[in-house]
Amino acid sequence: MKLAISGKGGTGKTTLSAGLAQVFASEGYRVYAIDADPDANLASMLGITEKVKPLIDLEEIIAERVGEKGGIFTLNPQVDDILENYAIEKDGINFLRMGSIKAASSACYCPENSFLRSIINSLVFSRDEVVIMDMGAGIEHLTRGTAAGVDWMLVVCEPSRISIETAEVIDGLVREAGVSKVGFIGNKIRSDRERAFLRENLPGEILALVDYDDSLLERGLATAGKEEPPVLAEARTIFEALTREA
Repeated sequence: MKLAISGKGGTGKTTLSAGLAQVFASEGYRVYAIDADPDANLASMLGITEKVKPLIDLEEIIAERVGEKGGIFTLNPQVDDILENYAIEKDGINFLRMGSIKAASSACYCPENSFLRSIINSLVFSRDEVVIMDMGAGIEHLTRGTAAGVDWMLVVCEPSRISIETAEVIDGLVREAGVSKVGFIGNKIRSDRERAFLRENLPGEILALVDYDDSLLERGLATAGKEEPPVLAEARTIFEALTREA
């Protein structure tokens, strides 16, 4: 199963990405958790403390596999071994950090972008593992072809008009790109009124509504000796919905 998770910054999509990765891993799936958001902290939420180098900064390997800037380079380099050699494994989850797609002004088809997109293509089309991609508010790491290979785009939204508007934009983008299933997750809910607001305004299927938990910043998703945070309980609900419809 291949999942991409997006939403406005600050909605909690990184926390939910980590929660889903942990739930899938606990159920015996081999999981790749991909940080494709330059502003995210997916590694920290997964309990990875070591510094993780973005794949886009592997300059020597990119030059070897793709080609030098300003010269002829391949759009589809071989990258399967990169997934094995550079993923950091923790508790059954293999973590990779992508890094930022280069801006169009610096050449949309530059070697770095070709390298990253080849890795995403390999994860989506050539792997049997569960892949969970923590995206930015857009879908810049996905080409139209790759987006069509994603099983679900999960859009995380908090109870605000701005967040709803962002969710609507993402919904339009991913459907145009060919994603067949889009699900919405309401997060950081503090009242029944906010819950009702999300039910009335989210533009598609709602997979979960998650209560606000102010302790997450202090403890992340660690649960040893503590009550399970609401986000993990809801991640199990989302897991059941996704696997039921698979």
